[in-house]
Amino acid sequence: MKRPKLKKASKRVSCSQRYKIQKKVRDHHRKLKKEAGKKGVGKRAKKDLGVPNIAPFKEEVLREAEQRKLKVEEEKAKRKQEKIDERAKRKKERDAPRSESENPKAKKARLDTDEKEVSKKSVIKTYTKQFLCSEINTVIDQSDVILEVLDARDPLGYRCPQLEEAVLTRPGNKKLLLVLTKIDLVPQENVEKWIQCLEKEFPVVAFKASTQLVDKTVQEKKRRFPDSLLDKSRASLSFGNACLLALLESYQATSKPEGTLKVGVVGFPNVGKSSLVNTMKGLRACNAGVKRGITKTMQDVFIQKNLKLYDSPGIVASPSNPPASMALRSLQVEEGEEKALEAVRTLLKQCDKVQVMLQYNIPDYRNSLEFITLLAKKRGYLMKGGVANMEQSANTFLDDWTGAKLSYHCRVEGLSLPPYLSETVVTENKKGLNLLKLQTGNEATLQGVKYPNKASSISLISKGPTAGLLSPTNVVQKPVPIPREEVKELEVLNKESGPVEDTKDVQKTDNKNKSNKVQFQSVPVGTSPNNDAYDFNTDFK
Repeated sequence: MKRPKLKKASKRVSCSQRYKIQKKVRDHHRKLKKEAGKKGVGKRAKKDLGVPNIAPFKEEVLREAEQRKLKVEEEKAKRKQEKIDERAKRKKERDAPRSESENPKAKKARLDTDEKEVSKKSVIKTYTKQFLCSEINTVIDQSDVILEVLDARDPLGYRCPQLEEAVLTRPGNKKLLLVLTKIDLVPQENVEKWIQCLEKEFPVVAFKASTQLVDKTVQEKKRRFPDSLLDKSRASLSFGNACLLALLESYQATSKPEGTLKVGVVGFPNVGKSSLVNTMKGLRACNAGVKRGITKTMQDVFIQKNLKLYDSPGIVASPSNPPASMALRSLQVEEGEEKALEAVRTLLKQCDKVQVMLQYNIPDYRNSLEFITLLAKKRGYLMKGGVANMEQSANTFLDDWTGAKLSYHCRVEGLSLPPYLSETVVTENKKGLNLLKLQTGNEATLQGVKYPNKASSISLISKGPTAGLLSPTNVVQKPVPIPREEVKELEVLNKESGPVEDTKDVQKTDNKNKSNKVQFQSVPVGTSPNNDAYDFNTDFK
């Protein structure tokens, strides 16, 4: 009964009604228990007492019981597997699409996937050093202007004398320009001195690529996000783009007023070639990233109607270069020719320990292995059990040095003209280029970029220009290492078919293999000091 002024009715009942309900519940439980006892459900299984010890043939009985038990389990597992197979078969029949004759799209899709896999395999096979050299030569031959991209942190080390000589000796009066990228990672004084030093040989353009080209276009990003969410800092903007574009446009107007000016972008891996093309285009036309050697083939991108850029793969570094140059400008680690830990050890030998400790905020270390361990713990690169992930830590250190993250600089030294350059070649190369506009553009670029402090930048000693391989015939492929299993098999075969051993050794081995019985040395009766000498071979034959 619902009482007034209460939302819910009371659950209170009289005592007689409550006792009646409890009695009915007890009777119901008693009835269920009685029925279960009749069926034998509630009875406990009797314990198997086993076979008594005094029973005859106890072992045979136990063996038969064990075999019977195994047979029952096998039949049970077989029935279970049959049910699973039958269920899978029914599901396959229910979910199977139409046959290829009824559905031609399925056949076409399968053929397309097969063709894609074949094309991928063929592309992977062509990514050899000879192929990369031929691609670079193709870019040089098809271009009217060559942009040699140099990392401003070590411009001299990123120069390739073989490339410059090839460009100047090719027919067609090709122009060679030097582009200093990543100038925001070098102190301003160092950049200005390098520009003054390199301008004596070739025209130099100061450049900083944009880091805002994450999506397809900047315009698309502006449409999707309001202006307040866009990164408008100087670190994300590009500098030197307008200067380089104006220089190329002026040269195109004088040299090819009606045709298309073809510009090739060349340089060592991860120096900023693809980023330069993307910044010039204003969208991410070429794939670029921190990993070295992403660009494998030549790519052409139209900047304007009469201006086309060629993106090229990285120059193949010659093995004759110093180890420090190979660690920074080759793909030995990516190709598996050198371990990342060895490259880190080489780079740490070239740096000041105090500057590295301040840069990475790491305590004093004794060797490169301890440095990699401390860096892994600092960055949180840990594996199971708290063990430092040395490989990931070493790769991160290399990415910092080759990517656009770590700030280091090289001291500017007085340079003399290389053998392939002369005063006439230098003046001929600068003809037709608006050098006054280039100088004003570089000054504007240097004023707009935000530079790091010289105290926070690591000083490095440059190893000089890096030799590169441009002709495919000079590339020597290293022999493929033989696996350990095959080496063991070859050793076994060599032993079996090896040189003839000495006759004494052969006789010894024959005597050992003739009989494995125990033989005792026989002692003559006459020569023995004891008369009871006994020949054991008479009984142990």
